[in-house]
Amino acid sequence: MSAWVLFLTVFLACAVEAVEALTIVLAAGTSRHWGSALQGTAAALVVLAAVVAVLGPAIGLIPLDPLRLLVGALLLVFGLQWLRKAVLRASGHKALHDEDAAYAQQVAAAGAAATGGRGRVRDWYAFTLSFKGVFLEGLEVAFIVVTFGDNQRDVPLAVFGALAAVLTVAAVGVAIRAPLARVPENTMKFAVGTMLTSFGLFWSTEGAGAHWPGSDTALLVIVPAVALLAVGCAALLRRGGTPTAPAPDSPPVEGSLR
Repeated sequence: MSAWVLFLTVFLACAVEAVEALTIVLAAGTSRHWGSALQGTAAALVVLAAVVAVLGPAIGLIPLDPLRLLVGALLLVFGLQWLRKAVLRASGHKALHDEDAAYAQQVAAAGAAATGGRGRVRDWYAFTLSFKGVFLEGLEVAFIVVTFGDNQRDVPLAVFGALAAVLTVAAVGVAIRAPLARVPENTMKFAVGTMLTSFGLFWSTEGAGAHWPGSDTALLVIVPAVALLAVGCAALLRRGGTPTAPAPDSPPVEGSLR
């Protein structure tokens, strides 16, 4: 895999998670208390740093083939889940994910929650909402960084891709203080689902002891093939009959792979 492919894959996957985490933090801050929301965000980042510090070296101790088999299987599970929902949304059988609607739902839930703080935290609900959102989405970022980086023996580049995604999304969010509704998140999820599925297929096959013709260059065929298959499935579903009114997308669950 080239360095640019690794960087772009990690960047896109982490950007999706960062948009969802930002939506939660913005809802907690604007509807409750910014100080408590930022405290929860900071606490989640500290815990995540500790988890990554333990997780990274531990994964590095696993031999490469078993690691690729394990990671490939997990990426297939995650990637196919993203891709399935992206296909359903593209075909009209599932409502598009709306970051504005998700933000409004979070604000409504936060506004209805009880007030009160604990210790140095003025608003405990804002603190816990931000902590859960950042920590759970951050765990997925950590998984992507550690697995992709360790498999390609280039963890620093994977970390750089994740940091670039998080900082870009955070900078835009701070500048506009609104959910990133204009980000083509569903398109990004389609692309990320394709990439995760492709790499999961590639690594699980390699980990099982088989070898792809051309080694890493086989990805130049696998990725377009998976994308074309997904696009074809969406086209067939559209031809089979698109629901007149797709059910609204369910409220976001912090940390869910959607």
